[in-house]
Amino acid sequence: MKLFKENFLAFGLMLVTLAFGFAVLYFAATAGGGAEESSGGGEASAGTGDEAAGAENAPTTLSATLSEFAITGNLSAEPGEIVIDVQNDGAIAHNLSVLGEDKTSDLNGGEAEVLSLGNLAAGTYTVVCDIPGHRESGMETELIVGEGLAAGDDSGSEPDYAAIDAAFTASILEFPAETEGKGNQVLEPEILADGTKYFELTTEITKWETEPGRVVDAWTYNGTVPGPAIKIQVGDKIRVKVINKLPMGTDIHWHGIRTPNSEDGVAPITQALIESGTEYEYNFVAEKEAIGMFHAHHAGQIQVPNGLLGTFQIGEIPIPRGQTISGVTIPEDIEIAQEIPMVLNDAGEIGYSLNGKGFPGTEPYVVQAGDWVVANYYNEGLQIHPMHLHQFAQLIIAKDGIPLDQPYWADTVNVAPGERYTVLINPDTEGTWVWHCHILSHVEREDGVFGMLTAMVVQAS
Repeated sequence: MKLFKENFLAFGLMLVTLAFGFAVLYFAATAGGGAEESSGGGEASAGTGDEAAGAENAPTTLSATLSEFAITGNLSAEPGEIVIDVQNDGAIAHNLSVLGEDKTSDLNGGEAEVLSLGNLAAGTYTVVCDIPGHRESGMETELIVGEGLAAGDDSGSEPDYAAIDAAFTASILEFPAETEGKGNQVLEPEILADGTKYFELTTEITKWETEPGRVVDAWTYNGTVPGPAIKIQVGDKIRVKVINKLPMGTDIHWHGIRTPNSEDGVAPITQALIESGTEYEYNFVAEKEAIGMFHAHHAGQIQVPNGLLGTFQIGEIPIPRGQTISGVTIPEDIEIAQEIPMVLNDAGEIGYSLNGKGFPGTEPYVVQAGDWVVANYYNEGLQIHPMHLHQFAQLIIAKDGIPLDQPYWADTVNVAPGERYTVLINPDTEGTWVWHCHILSHVEREDGVFGMLTAMVVQAS
């Protein structure tokens, strides 16, 4: 009995010892877990700090919308990494270029792109659409980067309408303004021994004043934009020597003029390229009446918008004498008092212009009340231009130099790239009547009137 008691006590003491040991282990494990959780909490706290730092260093995102012809959006931010969400809400392709930094691709209507500019220092950055002619039409704004500027800060964004009124009035009152140089002057030929009419055209880059104070590096024939006008008669044999002083090769395509294939002017298909510093001659006979153009075909997207273009006329477009059209009878004995060539352009160095000049440097056309006037439109640009003359309807008598069997009247004539329209006008009311492209952004912008606008001044007969 005594032995049993001793063994029982020893067994109980062992259980107590084991229980105490387990208790110690449990509390140690609990304390360790708490420390780990505390440590984990510390890591979570550190992670929150990283996120805060990341948020502080995240790029500033701005938004810009493109349309015809404007860039809208409040483009301002503090120095640092900047991205712009660009959306084209227009009907035609546009892009967004931050000059000296980067640009988007050309975006069709409805397309979008994110433009990452990297880290930008404080300063004012010029933002444009650099598709030819779009910047000149109003697609230019500024990205302002500076300390204390909130992203998209719209302070001061309300237009100054009084200033816009004043700018429009002042710009209109400058018309007509004098500029250096005049294009489209008839080039008189040298008559060779066999009767051939010989012309020389020198291609070179020259200074050209498109409007008062705006002098550009134009690509020219004989130093003017448009180049000299060539006017000949059906049956004339002509020779044109091209002296190329451009920094690159060129050729001349006779647009709307019938020629042998060898004289079509498309290097290297119909001829060798006229290399810089070399000469070349074209020879053909004027087969039929034409209202045509001549311009570079090689690298035309560079050379033509920058000014390498001219008018070419063979004979005269027949007038619909004695015909009654929509109730108006054209006199049998009609005399044409004036013939007006009007070359339309909208791109390159020249920009929106009539005969190489932008308003207020465009030429007004002075006529007498009751005169009959012929105007030839030539579109050498990249866009359509609906040409509208206030007050007086235009009788369309030929398209692309082809007389119409059924002429028709219109007050707005839509001229697409490459097209020519010949119209007959009878201004019968005195006054100054505005004549312009009716795509308004081709003639107006926030700082006033510009570009494709002139006037017909009708004086008492």
